[in-house]
Amino acid sequence: MIHFFRLVRPINLFIIAITMYGLGWFFEAVNPAYGMKSLPFFLLTLSTVLIAAAGNIINDYFDVRADRINKPDRLIIGRFVKKRVAIVTHWGINVVAFSIAVYLSWTLNSFWYVFIHLLSINILWYYSLQFKRKFLIGNILIAALTGLVPFLVGIYFYQLADSQPGTITSLHPDYILHTPKDILWIAAGLAGFAFLLNFAREVVKDMEDVEGDKVLKSKTLPIVLGYKKSKWIVALILIATCINALFAATIFERLTWINYIPIYLSALFVVLALALLPSTESKSHYKRINALIKLSMIAGLTTPIIWKIIVTYG
Repeated sequence: MIHFFRLVRPINLFIIAITMYGLGWFFEAVNPAYGMKSLPFFLLTLSTVLIAAAGNIINDYFDVRADRINKPDRLIIGRFVKKRVAIVTHWGINVVAFSIAVYLSWTLNSFWYVFIHLLSINILWYYSLQFKRKFLIGNILIAALTGLVPFLVGIYFYQLADSQPGTITSLHPDYILHTPKDILWIAAGLAGFAFLLNFAREVVKDMEDVEGDKVLKSKTLPIVLGYKKSKWIVALILIATCINALFAATIFERLTWINYIPIYLSALFVVLALALLPSTESKSHYKRINALIKLSMIAGLTTPIIWKIIVTYG
């Protein structure tokens, strides 16, 4: 059981859940009846986490050969979990997640949930099967799915606010939300932030896994362009992330220095990753950069939580 638990990457799933509930807490005042304490929002979070878990399983299922070289100590499928069990579990989890999406679309009168969940399930399947080994396509797809997590929360609350005009105007005067479109702007800003950081992280992971990817004849960025050019691309993405985060933060009114703490912390982790990048050669170094990028993403995605705490208790 513990090996299966490792297979779904519980820390990553926890980050998804915290991101959704943190953003849900920030948007909750729009419609408390459907906020983070409601059954629909819980089901939305649960279905998203389940799809991510199934995606992790199928990714490892198709990566067994490469993982024997890249991560022999972390190989689970074929060693601790049978391949047949893994594939059946993958589809079972996806069926449950998609059933929840159908229920949400019916309850909330929106086709978005069925469409997004079905699209995500199929992208994760074809990513693991084929796109992961294609030049840039896999990196872009998996980064886009990461960015979709906060945007999905934005869609959920935007539709609630748009269906009940006037709910946002009754909020605390210092609240950053003023119109339903502000919900989408904030969600889109976080989605873009998550997309860029995860894009950089995926390229770093490809640099770490070159030897195993060569066995599968993958055409990842470092294999096609080499390490030096790949590092430049990662650096440019990380710099663009900092610029995006700082610019997004300045477009909202009534922000104090405390509001910027998670943004500055996120930028600090990016700067540390940039400082280490030029001299990085070994797998342990790439893992360190990977960890810094993940910490930057976590810090950035907690921004709405900090904002909500300031408005509620400040």
